[in-house]
Parts: sequence; C-alpha cells; structure tokens
Amino acid sequence: MGGVLQLGTDANVMSNITELHKPVLLQRCLEILGEALSADDAILVDGTLGLAGHSESFLLRFPKLTLVGIDRDPNALKLAAERLSPFAGRTHFVQAIYSEIPEVLDELGIEQVDAVLLDLGVSSMQLDEADRGFAYSQDAPLDMRMNNSEGKTAQQVLNEYSEEDLARIFKIYGEERYAKPIAKKIVQQRDVSPFTRSKQLTDLIAKVVPFIPGKSSGHPAKRVFQALRIEVNDELEILEETIPPVIQSLRVGGRVLVLSYQSLEDRIVKQAFAAAATSATPLDLPIELPEDAPVIKLLVRGAEKASDAEIQENPRSASVRLRAAEKIRKAA
Repeated sequence: MGGVLQLGTDANVMSNITELHKPVLLQRCLEILGEALSADDAILVDGTLGLAGHSESFLLRFPKLTLVGIDRDPNALKLAAERLSPFAGRTHFVQAIYSEIPEVLDELGIEQVDAVLLDLGVSSMQLDEADRGFAYSQDAPLDMRMNNSEGKTAQQVLNEYSEEDLARIFKIYGEERYAKPIAKKIVQQRDVSPFTRSKQLTDLIAKVVPFIPGKSSGHPAKRVFQALRIEVNDELEILEETIPPVIQSLRVGGRVLVLSYQSLEDRIVKQAFAAAATSATPLDLPIELPEDAPVIKLLVRGAEKASDAEIQENPRSASVRLRAAEKIRKAA
C-alpha cells in the first residue's frame, strides 16, 4: 500500500480532465448508493478512483459527504486530486489496491463506511494514454501495469512465460478460442525477435485468428490484450480477496456497488454477493440461527446493463454489468 498521498493542486495538470472520462451508469450509481449517504457524517469509498468522474458527482450531490479515493495508479490520483480540489477538506487520496480497503480505513482511523464503489477494469485515462500499452489500436511499449512503477510488464509475460502458461492465460482470462496457436506462434517469434511493442503482438494475432465476414466482431487482439492486462495486474485474484472485507467495512445499512466489464469479473462478484446473501443455517434446522443469517441483501435483480441510449453516448458502457447489495446485519 502506497499510503495517504499529500497532493497539491496544479492548475496546469489537465484543463480538460472532465472531457477524458464519462462515468458509466452514473445516475444509477447515485440512485443506489445515495440511499446510504444522507447522513451528515457519511463516508464513501471509491476503490477505483480513476479520473474521479463518479466521485465528483457524489461530492456535488451530497455536500456533507467525505470521500476516500483509492487507486493503484499514482498518475490517476494526481489528476483526480486536481479535479476534486474544490472539495478539499472532504477528501482523502490513497495509493493502494482496492483489496487493501480495510488497511486504508484503519490508517485513516475510520471504523465503518456508508458506501463502497468499485468500477473495475482499465480506466479511460489508461486506455487513452498510448504509452501505457493497454490499447491494441495504438502501437506502444508492452507495459499494461496500472501502477507503472512496480511489477511485471506485458513484455515480460510474453517473452518469459512458457507456451503452456501463455495458452492458459489467453484461454482463461481472455476466453480466446485460439489460445494455443497464438501462444505457439508467440514462442516461435520471440526466439527470433523479443516482443517490445504492441504492434508486434497485434500483427501476430491477426495472422493466427481467422477473420470471418459477418461473424467476427472487434479486433482479433482484444481478448489477448484483456488476458495480458489481467495477468499483469493480478486483477481476478485481487477481486476475489476484495468483496468479503468490503462488506465487513460497511455499517449496517451501508451499500456496495460494483461495475464489471467482462464475465470473469462479474462471476466473482456474483458469487461473493450470493454467498453473503445466503443463510448458512443447516437445512435440517427448523429455524434460522441469527449468527447464520444473510449478511447482505441484493439490490438489483441479476446484473443490470447500460441502456441503448447510454451506450450510444458512452460506448465504453456497452459491456458493463452492475451489481449492488446492502448490509443488513453485522457479521460475527
């Protein structure tokens, strides 16, 4: 955990910051989490602060709200601090991973919070910064780290992982049908010329994955880039560790909302919510034991999707899945 950031404002950091990020399902997030934020001492944790589009709207809507903004990307935190400078005194910015929310709150002396928002996946800023290597549509160094000051890069994964491991992450994390032939071709090519740029990878994938007119959609590299990003940032493992302690950090009546953008993330959230919303009382007992009662109740039926109108206005909302829950009792 990077610790609480002491960030000054810089008027020249980014004058058009609000143009770079349109928060997904903003009104729905305000509606669902807003039910838990009416108290004067309400606290919202944005565990994926990014460019603070969601958080800015919450701070505007709730004048007494305190925000704890967390992001693993120090660049995002600096830009978010600039954007949220009008709310100085009501904000805390911490460089950390969202699985570290309990440690962040402990460091800030906060026992419980009223709401937690997690907007998963890669941020608009990271996609738009060509030199980060997240976007398959732009040639860039193969980095893909959300915190680009530590950890393995996509370049290291491609050049050092075995053929079997590459095929595994492409198949599991990218749900790529051609995982094995792509991995085989990567190993063959890196023996001649190691991978350093995203264009090398996209060109290779385009040669391996067949394009079927009328059936193929999107760039054939999309799934492999997703898989590499997940592997580089340990996204699924971290998410699995996150939901139970997030629920624990909520006060009774507090709410958590998660926006997922691919099926593996959504499945983890769905399963974690289902476990906390299900009684643990043995089926053969005639009454429910209080200590085994559900800890949360689900606030939406299944996973909500963006409307056609929102997708047209903000294409990045096309794959979003929203799940939300309210804490209904304190767990032992």
